[in-house]
Amino acid sequence: MPYCVQCGQTVGSSDPYCAKCGAKQSGGSSGPNRAKDFWTNISHRNAALLCYIPWVGWIAAIAVLASDRFRTEKRLRFHAFQGLYLFAAWLMVEWVVTPMLPFPGSQVGFPIYRTISQLLHLLIVGAWIFMLMKVSHDEDYRLPILGELADRSVSEQRP
Repeated sequence: MPYCVQCGQTVGSSDPYCAKCGAKQSGGSSGPNRAKDFWTNISHRNAALLCYIPWVGWIAAIAVLASDRFRTEKRLRFHAFQGLYLFAAWLMVEWVVTPMLPFPGSQVGFPIYRTISQLLHLLIVGAWIFMLMKVSHDEDYRLPILGELADRSVSEQRP
């Protein structure tokens, strides 16, 4: 049986406050289960939408992949992997492709080098928006390369 964190009085395992001193207990409904409550109240479609939010969807994708609630949901895990791979593509353009191109003010090369990076960034943002629209209409769409990688990742997962 648990005890109060303040006075040591015996408390119930689901009591949010101590009956004797009124101290807030860590095992109560307002305790550390708050993140767990978030995933129990969210629909699969909304969880998939969170995975495609530009620049921050990777956080939701990792949370979905780590959640016990969605461990058997192959469709949602596919969207989480695909959203994660879209963010990885953004990072590849930002950290690998852009530094390899000549600087905008350099005399070497053509002005087209500046726009290559911008077009790749625009393509990835467009893919994020496109996937947000597809998921909001509850349609499945596999992006050409990233969708195949996401399918493979889901199929290699153990239940």
